[in-house]
Amino acid sequence: MEDYSRRRHEEEGYEFVYTPHATKGKLFETSGHLDWYADGMYPPMQLDEGVDYYLKPMNCPMHNLIFDARGRSYRELPLRLFEFGTVYRYEKSGVVHGLTRARGFTQDDAHIYCTREQMADELDKTLTFVLNLLRDYGLTDFYLELSTKDPEKFVGSDEVWEEATETLRQVAEKQGLPLVPDPGGAAFYGPKISVQTKDAIGRTWQMSTVQLDFNLPERFDLEYTGPDGSKQRPVMIHRALFGSIERFFAVLLEHYAGAFPAWLAPVQAVGIPIGDGHVEYLEKFAVAAKKKGLRVEVDSSSDRMQKKIRNAQKQKVPFMVIVGDEDMNAGTVSFRYRDGSQENGIAFDEAIAKIEQVVADRVQV
Repeated sequence: MEDYSRRRHEEEGYEFVYTPHATKGKLFETSGHLDWYADGMYPPMQLDEGVDYYLKPMNCPMHNLIFDARGRSYRELPLRLFEFGTVYRYEKSGVVHGLTRARGFTQDDAHIYCTREQMADELDKTLTFVLNLLRDYGLTDFYLELSTKDPEKFVGSDEVWEEATETLRQVAEKQGLPLVPDPGGAAFYGPKISVQTKDAIGRTWQMSTVQLDFNLPERFDLEYTGPDGSKQRPVMIHRALFGSIERFFAVLLEHYAGAFPAWLAPVQAVGIPIGDGHVEYLEKFAVAAKKKGLRVEVDSSSDRMQKKIRNAQKQKVPFMVIVGDEDMNAGTVSFRYRDGSQENGIAFDEAIAKIEQVVADRVQV
């Protein structure tokens, strides 16, 4: 999941960054998290003669520090920073639930810094990228939710919130998907679009979020140099695509009922020897396949062949690679698929190439 996401982000012009897991409380005072989000944070650790250190609940304050590490020019914008960043949130015990609601998780978190003029186009590109990447993972049934200001919990002026909300509304409507209002559901620093998707049995899950923020650049005094040499304030777009890696994996697990397409399957093929004399041949097959980047194992246990096949079917492995005397002597293998169908006498190299192609095409077998 992460490797494919990383490759697609590189194609879209994102730069990868890495930030610390803990930092001094002053950073979260600047961002406003200690004013508005303290209940969702772990308590401070007092170090260095009483200085409060916090585990980070968000990556955005640290990405702001990266932006502000040196002078920036309008020629660098939009600047797209991306991180697989682990964050820590003190969820109440009653809502913690397996992979879907955890206290420590990894976000595929991005922050985009752009000019006011680039804002609408960048939001449009971002939302399109988000939806297309979700489709690549097999999710197709979407609607959008627009979360607006909580009148009891926000920073910044009403005018800024109105502009940000209207811009997001227009961007969302361009996708041609249903748009549902979520009054008061925004974070304290800006409105957001949430992508809601339905899995294979109709359950709805909140996936990606795209937030438009005029306020954190103000609080961190972020600036870039404009074409006329003046100092100007960037606009900030917060974007989590998976939401969290763990939760997204849980959604896909439910969506596919464990029968992942080969490109996502933890084990893409398992070698099943008819007898002990065929194990070495299958191990050579596995080594050759691994050199192509495939995830292949050989079941060399003492179980009978039929039990090995049942085990592989229960684990929903896409390819079972079966070898007996006839295949070994001919330099071939036989494929058995999850539905019980079989394909016999496939040349050794051709079989590896076929698995490779199915993985590359991201199709179900």
